[in-house]
Formats: sequence, structure tokens, C-alpha cells
Amino acid sequence: MIDPEHDLPIQKQAEVLDISRSSVYYRPRAVSAGDLWLMRQIDELHLNYPFAGNRMLRDLLWQRGLEVGRRHVRTLMRKMAIEAIYRRPNTSKPVCIRSRMRCRSNCFPSMTSR
Repeated sequence: MIDPEHDLPIQKQAEVLDISRSSVYYRPRAVSAGDLWLMRQIDELHLNYPFAGNRMLRDLLWQRGLEVGRRHVRTLMRKMAIEAIYRRPNTSKPVCIRSRMRCRSNCFPSMTSR
């Protein structure tokens, strides 16, 4: 994509490709061994307690003797793409595909009789 050896400067190459110049120089850092071990612990706890959020997982880790902060647990959960399972709002409402006005008359007949 971007060739540092090219005659065209990196700034111009990034401009032509419509990407920021900082993304050209970005090098992701490797995850530390301590974080990998902590991620394994969080994953194990998440399998046993899928409803546990970052605060509850933090407390469970503290019970195991690991003093780790809630925000660090949250960061690692986001990195692992896991989240607590809980009831979402408005899950019992029917889904209507039709337009909004027709939906009200078909899905909620009591609303149109007023």
C-alpha cells in the first residue's frame, strides 16, 4: 500500500490513499503476558457467570486474590469482545415491517379505535 522507498513522499501517498498519516506509522503493541493470563481468568469466569459485568468480574477476581481495577477488566473485556448477558429494553414489543402509520393500525388495533 504505502511504500517508504517510493519517490513520492509518505505524506503525499497517504493523501492520495485518503488515510491519515498517523495510521501509516502506527505499530500495535503486543499484549503483555500478565494481561494474557488475566484475560484467561476473565474468560473462565465469564463462561461460569455470563451475566457478570466488569464490576462483578472484578469482585470475583478479588476473591481469587487478584487486585485488578474495574476499568482494566472492562478494557480487557472489550478487547476480547465479551459482554454481560442481561435483559434488553423493549424486547417484548412486536416487530413491524410496515410503515409507521400502518404499523400502529395493524399491530395495535386498540390505538386506532380512539
